Amino acid sequence: MSFFYEALSALNRFLWNGPLLFLLLGIHCLFTVRLHFVQRRLPDAIRLSGGGRKKHGFRSLTTALAATLGTGNIVGVSSAIALGGPGAVFWCWLTGVLGMATAYAECYLSMTCRKKDAAGKVRGGIMYVLEHALGSKQAGRWFAYLLLIASFGIGCSTQAGTVTETVSSLVGTAPAITGLILVFFVGYVILHGSLAITKLCSVLVPLMAVLYLAACVILLFFNSAHVLPALRLIMSSAFSPTAALGGIAGGSFLLSARYGIARGLFTNEAGLGTAPLAFTESEESSPEKAALLSMSAVFWDTVVLCALTGIVIISSLLRVPSLAGEYTATTLTSAAFSLLPYGELLLGISLIAFAYATLIGWSYFGSQAVTYLFGENAMKTYRLCYLGMIFAGSVLSMPLIWELTDFINACMVLPNVLALFLLRRSVKAPAD
Repeated sequence: MSFFYEALSALNRFLWNGPLLFLLLGIHCLFTVRLHFVQRRLPDAIRLSGGGRKKHGFRSLTTALAATLGTGNIVGVSSAIALGGPGAVFWCWLTGVLGMATAYAECYLSMTCRKKDAAGKVRGGIMYVLEHALGSKQAGRWFAYLLLIASFGIGCSTQAGTVTETVSSLVGTAPAITGLILVFFVGYVILHGSLAITKLCSVLVPLMAVLYLAACVILLFFNSAHVLPALRLIMSSAFSPTAALGGIAGGSFLLSARYGIARGLFTNEAGLGTAPLAFTESEESSPEKAALLSMSAVFWDTVVLCALTGIVIISSLLRVPSLAGEYTATTLTSAAFSLLPYGELLLGISLIAFAYATLIGWSYFGSQAVTYLFGENAMKTYRLCYLGMIFAGSVLSMPLIWELTDFINACMVLPNVLALFLLRRSVKAPAD
């Protein structure tokens, strides 16, 4: 197992230190320019998502956010800073800003390639883009298989492992027991179908986001004297080697960019081809409107929450540098929240809620791949396997899970970005 882990880690270093780093930034920049800086239409996207829980736009957005607002916002940012230095926060944020254009393009193409299945249900996603817009059924199946595998990794094992670690640190519960409890609560929702998933997401996502945002704002208030120095350190270390910060080693440009972009992709999934799946069953008929909604999910997930988490961590470590030595690489956010009364308990509740929402949201994404590959009859088998992977993720090694997740992400990026590039002229910017 040690040899496998080291080999996988080396492969990920190669992929994310060069090829994928430039590929993702390239496609983000390409669509930012081609779509005339579509990010400026963010206010319109936010208005479209309004109207309450009964609106389909709001439900689709919260389902997309449920799948992305997970451990990447907390654990992912923490590990990016620990491995890439403070500058990783900038690259994570930039991935979100530019990735909004890619998210728009992904959803636009997916909406234009939606098809009705034999039961009359509307289906969509990048696999349908690959099959119908590019004429490659084989490529569509390849992407669907990757999506299916990813649902067991990025959407399942990483989240389950984080919940296990969090519960163990808070109350000392054995991982196996936590895993079984998590299986029960996830199974209760996903076995009732997609409507139950979207209804839960429309309630849970706003509540947990507000709770976490409020805690971060309070922490920044306590750290107010160190917020500007934290911002300066993040910017200066994004492009050059930096000195150590507490127990955090300074990171080179490549390390900062590698971990910032990789964790940014992990949390917002722009370029991965998954976010459009939340909108495929929406009653929204306009590709432009659905694409704007998808774009806003990246904004809330990475541009706001991930950036805020990073600033909270760096400002807290500047305030109390010794904290870094008391926590592991993946628990720097806990170090920051330990400065707040009952902060670690509040963070633990937020982590569990985020991870639970992601488990629910990604089960929906995986079910789209299963439907494409095997039809509705395979859905029950998939959901039972998904629940089994939740339990497995609760007891597996987290470093190995993260490396597997980075590799699966890389495999999904390649066909998705290729499709986006080949169909770039088919994506239309929203009318002014």
